[in-house]
Amino acid sequence: MVFSYFGVASSGLGALGVSWSALIIQLITFVLGYLVLRKWAFGPIIKMLAERKKVIEDGVKLGEDMRSERLQLEAKIEDEISKARSKADQIVQDALLEAKELALKMEDEANKKSDFILAEAEKKTKQEMERAKQKLESELVGLVTDVSEAFVKNRLDSQKDKELVSNLLSEQIKS
Repeated sequence: MVFSYFGVASSGLGALGVSWSALIIQLITFVLGYLVLRKWAFGPIIKMLAERKKVIEDGVKLGEDMRSERLQLEAKIEDEISKARSKADQIVQDALLEAKELALKMEDEANKKSDFILAEAEKKTKQEMERAKQKLESELVGLVTDVSEAFVKNRLDSQKDKELVSNLLSEQIKS
């Protein structure tokens, strides 16, 4: 005969050491525990899990949105940088062109000034040459007059003529 823990021998499941009354009590306890957990624990837990799932999905969606927005911003920034570079290049080109034009203008002005100065110098040189010619002519006339007068007064011989001309020339050079 087989005895169970509760002191009763049984057949079937009882032979294995399972008591029907204990099994029923455990089954009722399990069902009651399940109903209590379902009523107060599973609902909030499932709700909390659903909220977490929603938060995670929203976070993933937000991350994807931020990633696509970042890519758009990077493209926009690259476009703006490209525009700024081309604008800067254009400004540099314009400045170089203006500098070349200014240099050519200054060169033209310098050439005009130098031409003017050269013309003035030539004009003054011609005037000085004219004055020098006139002075030379008047001195030459005076010299010829003096020489003629001296020849007329002292016409003696060729030796005296030479001496007289050289004396008159040396006097004119000194004065």
